[in-house]
Amino acid sequence: MNYISEKAKIGQNVKIGYFTVIEDNVVIGDNCVIGNNVTIYKGSIIGNNVRIDDNVVIGKQPMRAATSIFKDKQEKPPCKIGDDCIIGTSAVIYAGCEIGKKCLIADLATVREDVVIGDMTIVGRGVAIENYCKIGSRCKIETNAYITAYSELEDEVFIAPCVATSNDNSAGRDPDRFSKMKGVTAKRKSRIGVNATILPGKVIGEDAFVGAGSVVTKDVEDGKIVVGNPGRVKK
Repeated sequence: MNYISEKAKIGQNVKIGYFTVIEDNVVIGDNCVIGNNVTIYKGSIIGNNVRIDDNVVIGKQPMRAATSIFKDKQEKPPCKIGDDCIIGTSAVIYAGCEIGKKCLIADLATVREDVVIGDMTIVGRGVAIENYCKIGSRCKIETNAYITAYSELEDEVFIAPCVATSNDNSAGRDPDRFSKMKGVTAKRKSRIGVNATILPGKVIGEDAFVGAGSVVTKDVEDGKIVVGNPGRVKK
C-alpha cells in the first residue's frame, strides 16, 4: 500500500512500486519509475524520465547534533532532480539539493543539503558528498569517495575510489574552527587517484593529477603530477 498525497502532482505514465510515500506538493514529471519503499518528502521536484530505485529517500531535512557547528534551524528548500537521472537503491538525497540532468546517483550514495551537481555527473556507490558543495558537469566520483563540506569540483573532474578530503585543520579542537573551515577545490579536468588524501583548503590545479595513495599537503599547480606522502611533483 502506498501513501500519495492529494496535493502531489504526478505526470503521465509514471510507475510507482509498493510501500512508497509521496508527500504534499511533490512534483513528478512524465515517464518516471519509482521503486518500492521510496520516500519523497514534501515539495521535492522530480524531472521527466527519472528512475528512482528501491528504498531511496529524497528531500530529507538535515538533522543537527547538540554539538553541531551548524546552528541553522530553518527548513531547507525542496530538493530538485533534473530530467533523465537515475537514483540507485538506498541513496539519500537531502532537501536543498539541486541535481542536474542525466546524472547517476548510485546505490547507497548520500548527497547532503545545499549541494549543487551539474549535468551528466556520476556519483558512485557509497559516495558521501557533504553539505555546501558544488560539483560540476561530467564529473565522475567513484565508489566510497568522501567529498568534505565546502568543497568545489569543477567540470570533468575524476575522483577515484576511496579518495578522502578534509576541511578542518584543527581536527575539531579549535572552538572557532567553523570560521576557518575550507574544503577542497579541484579545478577543471583534474584527476585524483585511488586512496589519495587531500588536506583542508588545498587546490588541485586544472588538468593536474594526484597519484594513488598520495597525501596532498600543498596546492597542486595546473598540469602537474603529484605522488607520495607528502605529495611531491613528479619530474
